[in-house]
Amino acid sequence: MSRPVTIVTGGGRGIGAAVCARLATDGHDVVIGYRADDGAAASVAEKVFALGGRALTIAMDTSAEADVERLFDAAATELGPVTGLVNNAGVTGKLGTLADTSTEDLRRVLDVNVLGYLLCARRAARDMAGRGGAIVNISSAAATLGSPGEYVHYAASKAATDAMTVGLAKELAAEGIRVNGVAPGTVHTGIHADMGDPDRPNRVASRIPLGRAGQPEEIAGAVSWLLSPDASYTTGTTIRISGGL
Repeated sequence: MSRPVTIVTGGGRGIGAAVCARLATDGHDVVIGYRADDGAAASVAEKVFALGGRALTIAMDTSAEADVERLFDAAATELGPVTGLVNNAGVTGKLGTLADTSTEDLRRVLDVNVLGYLLCARRAARDMAGRGGAIVNISSAAATLGSPGEYVHYAASKAATDAMTVGLAKELAAEGIRVNGVAPGTVHTGIHADMGDPDRPNRVASRIPLGRAGQPEEIAGAVSWLLSPDASYTTGTTIRISGGL
């Protein structure tokens, strides 16, 4: 029996890297889409190989249509028909109020988090039509919390992700394609340093009912389940993994 082939965007670090490792453990071959860190992507690929899977690394920008097409083309050529997509690549921009956020940051967040997800999901829908597959969109608890004073624009992009998940699930069901989401709360990843507050997971821990931020591996299990046959009757659902927030 052939192994499922799953593309993970933003797979070189953080939640994406943990998802790649978990998928390899659960029998997937993995395509690791990443933005710039060659070394980090290579390290994730080595882990996938060690866990028994095949891995392919592709440097790309999900907001660029040509890069998305190249990603899917390479996946099919090197590993076989794509059966799964994890839309994970995302950016927040710098922490701050909307009034202090640059137009450049606003555009970049929407380009990557919304347009990038749509471009990848569109290509996945075309490739999986008639033979089935599964898409998992990584959202955020911010979609319903709003993240005032931190990144309202990012929260808005994740609310768009949730709407996309519901709409695509209904649109693609007849093609045998399931579409679901996972909405993490605060998780220990490098994204916090990128936004200018590396200690944020510890700083906000007291607000979280479980009293701590999460770990990437605690998100990866839900993603793998949604891609698995055990979730065969699950579509249009977003699983919230946020420590109680």
